[in-house]
Amino acid sequence: MSLVLAVVAVLTVTLLYTLFVRAKDIPAPDPVSPTRHLDERKAAIYENLRDLQFEYRVGKLSDADYAQTKLALQMELGVVVAETERVVTGKAPVPVPIAEAAASAAASQPVAANAAFLCPHCGAEFAEAMKFCGACGKEMA
Repeated sequence: MSLVLAVVAVLTVTLLYTLFVRAKDIPAPDPVSPTRHLDERKAAIYENLRDLQFEYRVGKLSDADYAQTKLALQMELGVVVAETERVVTGKAPVPVPIAEAAASAAASQPVAANAAFLCPHCGAEFAEAMKFCGACGKEMA
């Protein structure tokens, strides 16, 4: 009998507590970041770039497929980063043409004193032979 009364008392207290909880007593939900979906997309693109590089090194991709897919992912990443900047600052970033960006990247690269290898596309100098240019990303013949 006392067990039944204890169960009824617990159920009554639970029911009363549930029915009379005021809305102001419930904590507010955590605010959602306006760039959360962009940050998730950026992380996915970085993961795809890592996977792409791994598959290329293993030999699953040809040079042309690797370069084409990498460029597409990098361009998509640029769009996501620009959109993130637009959302955060409230104004659109100044677009930079790809050739101009590659040239400025090549100009900002430190040049070795005895650089012997030149990129045929952007003119960047490198101390050792490389398969792809470190400044513009194009294949060095």
